[in-house]
Amino acid sequence: MSAEVAIQKFSLPFACAARLPQQDEVKQKGCVRVKALELRHIQETPALKQTSTVLGALVNHDKPGQESSKPGPGGDQVPVQLLVCTEASQKAVHSRKNVFEKLTAESEDQRPVAKRQLSSESAARTITVVKKSAVRKEADEHKSLQQKVHPGQRRTPSGNQTGKRKRRKDLFTSSEAFHRVDSYVIRAGAELKEKRVYNVKTIVRSITQGARNELEKLRAIWVWLCNNIEYDVSGYLGRSEKLSSSEEVIAAGRGVCCSYSNLCSEMCREVGIECQEVPGHSKGIGYRQGQSLKNVKSDHLWNAVLLGGQWFLLDSCWGAGRVDMEHETFVKRFDDFYFLTDPEEFIDSHFPDEEKWQLLDSPIALEDFERRVFKTSAFFTMGLRLIQPHHCHILTDDGEANVSLGFTRPTTFTYEITQHQDLLHRGASEQKESGNSSSGLLTVSHRSMKLQLLPPASGTYDVKVFARPESATTTLFWVCSFTVECPTPRAMEEIPENPFLSWGLQPFAASLGISSSSQGSELAEVEEGAFNLVLKTSRPLLVLCELVQPELEAAVAKRCLATQIQTDALTCHVLCPLRGFYRLSVFVRDYDKVDAKFQNVANFLLHCKGKVVGSDELFPPNLGSVCGPGTRTSEAGLSKFSHTTAVVSTQQGKCNITFHNQRDLELHSVLSQEDNKAAAIPLSRHLFCTYTDSKVTVSASLPHAGVFRLGLYAKITPGGDFNPMCDFVLRNSCKQPGPPFPCVYSAWRKGCVLFEPRVGLLEPLCWVRFRMRVPGAQRVSVVGETRTDLKLNKSRVWEGEVFSANSLQQLKLAASFGESSDMTVLMAFDIKQQEANM
Repeated sequence: MSAEVAIQKFSLPFACAARLPQQDEVKQKGCVRVKALELRHIQETPALKQTSTVLGALVNHDKPGQESSKPGPGGDQVPVQLLVCTEASQKAVHSRKNVFEKLTAESEDQRPVAKRQLSSESAARTITVVKKSAVRKEADEHKSLQQKVHPGQRRTPSGNQTGKRKRRKDLFTSSEAFHRVDSYVIRAGAELKEKRVYNVKTIVRSITQGARNELEKLRAIWVWLCNNIEYDVSGYLGRSEKLSSSEEVIAAGRGVCCSYSNLCSEMCREVGIECQEVPGHSKGIGYRQGQSLKNVKSDHLWNAVLLGGQWFLLDSCWGAGRVDMEHETFVKRFDDFYFLTDPEEFIDSHFPDEEKWQLLDSPIALEDFERRVFKTSAFFTMGLRLIQPHHCHILTDDGEANVSLGFTRPTTFTYEITQHQDLLHRGASEQKESGNSSSGLLTVSHRSMKLQLLPPASGTYDVKVFARPESATTTLFWVCSFTVECPTPRAMEEIPENPFLSWGLQPFAASLGISSSSQGSELAEVEEGAFNLVLKTSRPLLVLCELVQPELEAAVAKRCLATQIQTDALTCHVLCPLRGFYRLSVFVRDYDKVDAKFQNVANFLLHCKGKVVGSDELFPPNLGSVCGPGTRTSEAGLSKFSHTTAVVSTQQGKCNITFHNQRDLELHSVLSQEDNKAAAIPLSRHLFCTYTDSKVTVSASLPHAGVFRLGLYAKITPGGDFNPMCDFVLRNSCKQPGPPFPCVYSAWRKGCVLFEPRVGLLEPLCWVRFRMRVPGAQRVSVVGETRTDLKLNKSRVWEGEVFSANSLQQLKLAASFGESSDMTVLMAFDIKQQEANM
């Protein structure tokens, strides 16, 4: 019986050829598929020859009627697979054990015949029964042979990767890892240049001295290229002949993109690093954003290198600097980003002609590359993330377009919007810290930036976004670009320029002591012409505010602000006398750091489109920077204020402000208003201060409707000057004039209380009741034409009645103290004069 007939007759019940199970293998559990070795490899292995047997099966003969497999292209043997029998087939194996033993003996007897009957085709597909360990070992050796790249052979970057792809950060954590290599290469390059060494082999041998591995050798080559070859702008523009040979490029120190890529390949070859030149499109010089690249010949060359069995991308031309097409110059600036750039980031600016060199798991189409937002290296090195839009071309909706970026570390942003220009790389790639135009609103929150673009007219605009780390003091770097098409602009009022880059709280506000804000970064609608901003603080701060409106004069703008400084909060009261947009900027410094400068901590955009306040409703012109009780009053020992806000409103024309003077300071209060010179009675007569124990009451009786300033002062040190404590803004809506208080003299001191009369202007020809408390007084009298002594009652209150004669203009209250009989004037009351009969 032939081996082929025997196997057809006694085939095992599974769809694959099998070998005889060994005694110890039958006990194993699970199935293992092992790849059979090709015949040529089996024949080359003596050990396998010895263990081979003619008990083989043609792969497709295990099922009747199935077509036989054929040799692969070029006559290569088609590998087959064995299924190692395990516990699932143990019963079948044992039941036919005797049959197989008989079959084996018969096959051994017929070996010569079987050999003659085997055709070349069946011999090519004969599989060998070997031990599983031998199969695995040989398979591994075969795999390593397949992966080996012969010199000069082009290796496909896809399909040969195993496991997770390594990223740049897996090779080195930061550029500091190459500090030793970079420093040496820069020095060596300068020496070689000075000695006029232009030979590639000599240069490579010199700059790679001390390199410990392939990565450091590659780094040395790349750094040398970036530092010793400048982009040939003149050659690119056709104004001079492009240099071709390597020695010419090195000697001149200039070349175009192919010069960089050719040199990189040649240098890598000298140190045994496989390097390929990759042609393709790039969004570099001459690129027009959004242009179609279909049927357009590619214009750039870069490199791919093989490190550790994996391909990586690099572009020494872009790493050397950038071309400013506006001035047609090369700006030399080392850019480490383009050394072994991750494919996911490289594809935003480089599109290879061959898809495989994208090195992406899911390659993108050329149309997708054209629509992609252009991102510079700074975009990635700063850890920015594009939220919207997903394409570089934006069409406005109702005259508005939006751009949003995310960030992980505090970042400062600004932007530039200009009329559309053809070339992407026109103009500077850096931006000084300057104000944003009125064509957009840039707001920065905790982890994102939003730019609301409002083009002023129909047309197409280029938008560049600039950024820098918050802690940096350098200029801001170009990070990404967009093209905005505006068919119809939005009709709106002019937005004031913001010189402080963004709206809302600055990203670094927390470091300056601001923990939160009552207003977010969005536009604030002003109701009834007034707006209040509250900033919560983590430590005591001082604050200054600035209000800007395109048509508002600076002097008037100052009268639109009143600020209150408390230990845990800063409050700004804002008035809007005009319709339109306002910029409210806030500046702070630590309260106790007198020499520190105020820093901008927030900028808010306000919009007043309804009611506005009149000019007579603005804050007093001489209002201090500290309004209402707060940090300063607390430090002075003034506490428990009856009014805790800076603005006090009254509809009756009078109010009492009380507080406690714990340190017994000498106090003084002032009432003022704009242009009150023509008043018959001074405003000082409309304030009256009562001081008992530690409690102080400041009473105001306002002469007419309007806005008044009540200033509170105290002597912190005995014999020193009065220092401002705080100002109150008194808003009086009562049109009925309030009467003045009596004229008070210095003898009216602590503990004195006036009960009656509380007015300083008495009606004539009437009896007036006097009641007051004067501690320490031996005698209290009201002096007019005659002297009327007041009596002291059981409550220690002096009281009595006095007639206000028409002939008198004034009544005076006087008292004597101690053993002296001299009378001291405490206060004076005026008597209204009747008009003469006509």
